[in-house]
Amino acid sequence: MFFVKTRRDVSFLVKGLIVATALGALAACSEEKKAEAPEVVRPVKVIEVSAADQGRKVEYSGSVKARTEMNLGFRVAGKITERLVDIGQRVKPGDVLARLDATDYQLAVRRAEADLAAAQKQAEITELAKRRADSLYSKNVASQSDMEQAALAYDQAVSSRQSAVSALQEARNQVAYAELKSDQNGIVTAVSADIGQVVGVGTAVISVAVDGGKEVQIAVPEMDVAKFSPGKTVKARFWSATDLVLDGKVREIAGSADPQSRTFAIRVSLPEDPRVLLGMTATIEAIEDNAAPTWSIPLAALAKKDGQSVVWIVDREKGMVGSRPVTVADFSDDGVRISEGLSKGDLVVSAGTQFMREDMKVKLPEAVASRFGSASSISTASVMP
Repeated sequence: MFFVKTRRDVSFLVKGLIVATALGALAACSEEKKAEAPEVVRPVKVIEVSAADQGRKVEYSGSVKARTEMNLGFRVAGKITERLVDIGQRVKPGDVLARLDATDYQLAVRRAEADLAAAQKQAEITELAKRRADSLYSKNVASQSDMEQAALAYDQAVSSRQSAVSALQEARNQVAYAELKSDQNGIVTAVSADIGQVVGVGTAVISVAVDGGKEVQIAVPEMDVAKFSPGKTVKARFWSATDLVLDGKVREIAGSADPQSRTFAIRVSLPEDPRVLLGMTATIEAIEDNAAPTWSIPLAALAKKDGQSVVWIVDREKGMVGSRPVTVADFSDDGVRISEGLSKGDLVVSAGTQFMREDMKVKLPEAVASRFGSASSISTASVMP
């Protein structure tokens, strides 16, 4: 029991009671609010796992070429006087593509004709001498040696005549070779020499792509050449026609690398299709043979838990996350490939994995299916033009 001595003491006591009552009320409200505070639901960014990749895909660009392309040149040397075709023009067997100045070769023909005429006369003279020697020998007027000498002279004259005939034919061939002709149906793809230029024997003057099969030639580095083998089926896509996809087959692989680029030339045969034109740019896609299925996810989705590689999976029904151990196959430019631990349709947390804990409530994006439905099918191929 206490006693109030003055009015001032009464006022101080009243104020203290009011403050104590207010503090008690605030404490009660704080405890009530703390008990009623809802659990925090963290929004997360996720991707939906789609179908597994069946192996590493490689892509290389090349151009469409004819399976057979002829670099035509003259069989004799000379100065070009005519060019009768242009690039893109169709040709057929027998068409004259270009001509040389054949004046010297025509003179050679005239000389060969004169030599043949002289040889023919010499053969006729020696034939008469042989007959005379045979007649005299039969009458015992001439000796046997004279007869044999006449026979040998005649044989020599006949051989000279045959040589002159061959020389004349060769000279005429030289004149014919002054015309460059096509011997196949095809399209002119290049002109390497023109009127006024002096070319040597065999110098490429005009290139002709022969009608028939078309191919795509690509250059592949040594680290990927083992993924191609003769007869392997690959996909061919074309930049000018995105909806055109053809199944091609590897026909030829170079036995050695190019000394400058250190790449291997590979030719892929294409099926007949009128939409495929020479010179079009094509991309060849090949899948690694006998590769185990993998799922591609962003690198940020991979986490560690107790020394084990894990990913955080969202339970659609409960709205909670849980860790799942996974096996890493390898890493790529786009992320990481998982060989075990994932299946189609899993929702994988793709960011903020360091904040995740078991059975944590999370909120999914509204458009998760449309935005990330095919995220795991990201191409992991390397492109080498």
